[in-house]
Amino acid sequence: MTPSTMPNRIHFEFKPNKALEAILYISSKLYSGDAGFHKISKIFYFADKMHLQRYGRLICGDHYVAMEHGPVPSNTYDIMKKVVAYNSTLKDLDFESFSNDGKKVVPSREANMGLLSESDIECLNESIEFCGEKDFDTLTIISHDKAWESADVNDSISLESIIATLQDPEILLEHLIENGA
Repeated sequence: MTPSTMPNRIHFEFKPNKALEAILYISSKLYSGDAGFHKISKIFYFADKMHLQRYGRLICGDHYVAMEHGPVPSNTYDIMKKVVAYNSTLKDLDFESFSNDGKKVVPSREANMGLLSESDIECLNESIEFCGEKDFDTLTIISHDKAWESADVNDSISLESIIATLQDPEILLEHLIENGA
């Protein structure tokens, strides 16, 4: 059985405070006015793939949804939109730490770097560099990978499908299952 055909057996706990700090970090690194929800979502996606490959975990533990314009970290997207009505894990976040200008994030404070590990920052920086100057259409096209294709639009992308797009997916999958991810 390949990772893409296996039942969902891997789950990471979502860390909303860490996601908020990562949003602030990413938005502070992008050119002014370029910190849109779409670009931040793609930066998270590619950073999470790097981090999963190298360190065996997702940065914030979020799950991805196959939206029309590519994978979106579901809970992180809710944070960016400041939507808490259906997600009680977000109710205690400091939503005053950024504002929304249309579909863009405007930080009002610096990220608390104490909540991001060195490996988180490493992968976020590489993903910011990779995605930074790419436009909306290019980011959409490159994020429409086999993991995105494995799910219907607006449905969850299994972590196993994301793993299947990485190098040596069987080894990584076995490691995660053995270590209780």
